[in-house]
Order: sequence, then structure tokens, then C-alpha cells
Amino acid sequence: MIEATAELLFAFSAALGVGLLIGLVRERGHATHSTAGLRTHALVALAAAVAAWLGTGVLLVTLAAVALLAAMSYHATHEDDPGLTGEVALVATALLGALAVRSPAMATGLAVVMAVLLFAKKSLHRLSRELLSEREVFDGLFLLASALVVLPLLPDRGFGPYEALNLRTLWLLVVLVMAVGALGHVALRVVGNRRGLAVSGFFAGYVSSTAAVLGFGQRAKESPQLMRSAVGAALLANLASLSLSVPVLGALSPSLVAEQRGVLAAVGAVLLAGGLLGVHAGREDEVPPPTSETRMFRFSHALGFAALVGSLVLLAAALNQWIGSGGAMAAAVIAAAAELHASIATLGSLRLGGAIDAAQGRWLMVGLLAASLGTKSVLAVVSGGRDYGQRVAAGLLASLAAGAAAAALAPG
Repeated sequence: MIEATAELLFAFSAALGVGLLIGLVRERGHATHSTAGLRTHALVALAAAVAAWLGTGVLLVTLAAVALLAAMSYHATHEDDPGLTGEVALVATALLGALAVRSPAMATGLAVVMAVLLFAKKSLHRLSRELLSEREVFDGLFLLASALVVLPLLPDRGFGPYEALNLRTLWLLVVLVMAVGALGHVALRVVGNRRGLAVSGFFAGYVSSTAAVLGFGQRAKESPQLMRSAVGAALLANLASLSLSVPVLGALSPSLVAEQRGVLAAVGAVLLAGGLLGVHAGREDEVPPPTSETRMFRFSHALGFAALVGSLVLLAAALNQWIGSGGAMAAAVIAAAAELHASIATLGSLRLGGAIDAAQGRWLMVGLLAASLGTKSVLAVVSGGRDYGQRVAAGLLASLAAGAAAAALAPG
């Protein structure tokens, strides 16, 4: 009984907090207007919470009353403020107050999001009316539709030869390539060419370093003055991708990270050095950042990337089927050309299963990196032309050589 009472009081407190937060933002943003403020929103949220506790019928009546009051308020003030934000906020406050009875944490979290949206009125209006162009809006909607509408509808199972292909996985790669392009576009518009490429390059590597190499190659081809910064950003993207190997191996066994630390550190050091040298060189400041009319990404580019990955996955599956268990390592190396981290997980499984020793594990890591970095070198030439491709390939292959030297010098 005491626990139930405490939970109920906590829910009512959460509802009151929801109303006070939203009411505070509304009142501060409309100090000169007659609008529902702190007290009104607090009372509405608390009333909705009590109604939800009493029963569904009472809640429906309460929500109808709040909606009626919001309609009356709009009718009385629409000449001065034709927007519906205040009225919708009042109804939303009632809904969140009712939700607090069932899930206080979710209600308060959504209230914070709602308060941020209300507080950022001017910034959001400026973004939608002045900063974003129709082309950017179209590209953004296309990306969202691809990720939130098409992707969930695709089956998450294998099909085709050896059931190696997965439509959802391949389409996810298409979405990732487009997302990387959009990320780079936004970063360049916000912070400029040099720092924008560095920032977007590194963080894009956590999404897909291969997609980043393609995206920055396209950027270098469109604006040759951005060449060195694009190369540096591509190398930083691969550094971020390499760092993901640590949690992948650590999830299997912390000892695997210790065995591979020399190879990973050597490769990472070269990528970092090359990335920093590329970012701080060149004549990038002479080139204006992309405008609102610049395409955020190219859909055909993303489709081509997914097709290449699908081909490599099929090849790896065929080798594994033809050669048998002995082809696991060869299949892992082939698969690394398309997806490095999945192949690194395979390496960890082989090592933990005793199929390979520590030295073989280090050289297999070098082989996986060779397949991955070699593929990216080819893609760099295809996407950005000879100059971009040669420079990216030089940085990637130099890092691979450092990794091979670390594997050769490692004890045991």
C-alpha cells in the first residue's frame, strides 16, 4: 500500500513538473500576449494525471475539455497570433500529464524535448525559412524516407546464392552513404571547409569509412582546391573506423585487444599523422563552402556502393562453401573488403576457438586491413580521380605497412 502510494505521488509530481516546465517556456516566450502560461499548464497536466488515475472515461472528458478551452483561446487571440502552437502545446501538456501516471520517466523526457522545441522557435523558423533551400529539404526528406519508411519494410533475411544477400543490410548501406554525404554537407556549411571536413570526416568514420572515402572523393572532384583537406578527412574517417575494432575485439575477450594493440596502434598513428597533415595544408580557404543549392548526396553513388558490397559478400560466401572450414580465413579476408568489423569479429572467434595462435591472429589482422584498405584505395580513385585516389591510397598503404611491421616485430 505504501509503495503504491509513493509511486502515485511520484507520477503526480512528474505530471506537475511537466506542466511547470512547458508553462515556464510558454510564459517567457510570450510575455506580452494573453496565453496559457506556467499556472495553466501545471494545472492542466496535473488534472490530466488525476483523470488518468480515475479512469479512461474521466480522462477522455478531461482531454475534450482541454481541447475545447484551447479552441476558445485560439478563437479569442487568432487575430494577433494566428499560430496554433500555444493551443497544441496545451493539449500536448494534458497528454503528457496523463502519460506520467503510466511512465513518469518517458513523460518528463518528452516534456524536455517539447520545451526545447518551444524555446527554439526563432531558430527553427530561421532554419526552415532562410537557411534550408528546397533542394536541401528534398534531399533530407528523401534520406528520412529511405531510412524510416523503406528500410523497415525490407525483409531481414538472406536470399540468393548461398542466402548470402540481405536486402535490409544492403539498403542500410545505401542509407549510410547518403547520411555521410548529408553529414559532410552540413558540417561544411556550419564550420567551413577545413575544420568542416576534418570534423565530418572523423565522425563519418564511425558510420562508414568506405562511404566517407567515396563522399570526400566526390567533394574533391567537384572542388579541386579541397583536395588536401578531403584526403585528410578520408584518412581520419579510417582512423575512427579502426578505433571501433577495439570494442569489437574487447566484447569477445579483453586479451584479444592486448594481442592486437601493436598492429592497431601502428596503423592508427600513421592514419592520424596523414589526416592532420592533410587537414592543415592546401588552399581550402579559397573555396567557399557548399551553398544551400548544393546536393547533399548522390543516390546513384550510394546504390553503386551497395552493389559492390553485395558482390563481395557473394564471393566470400562462395569461397566458404567451396573450400569448407579451411576457407574461413580466406572468406574473412574477402569479406573485410566490404565490412571490416564483421571480419574482425570472425578473427576473434577463430582465435578464441584455438584455430589460430596469437602470431597468426596478428597477421590475419594485417590481411583483413589489407583487404579493407586496398578496396578503399580503389574506391578513392574511382570516386575522386587519380590525384585524390593516389594520395588516399598512399596514406592507407603506409598505415598498412606500419601495421605489418608491428606484426613482424611483435614477440611470439
